[in-house]
Amino acid sequence: MMLGKVIGTLTACVVYQGMEGLPLLLVQPLDKEQKQSGSPFVAADPTRMAGRDELIYYESSREAALLCDPWFVPVDHAIIGIVDDVNLY
Repeated sequence: MMLGKVIGTLTACVVYQGMEGLPLLLVQPLDKEQKQSGSPFVAADPTRMAGRDELIYYESSREAALLCDPWFVPVDHAIIGIVDDVNLY
């Protein structure tokens, strides 16, 4: 699981079968200190809970496709949940 921040939304004009109603969000990846650590990307939100400026955790690759219903829709990243707080020891 990786940390990210939702920075926007995406509206697709053509939707793959099985992805109808699945929100697509723009996510900025973050490191453990919540600093930017790469380029923004599009992530599916099967939880349907994340919104703009929220801290989230996500999965990528095969694991992301498994999170969606039905399984194995063509997604590279999927949001798993919302992060309330980050504590570094």
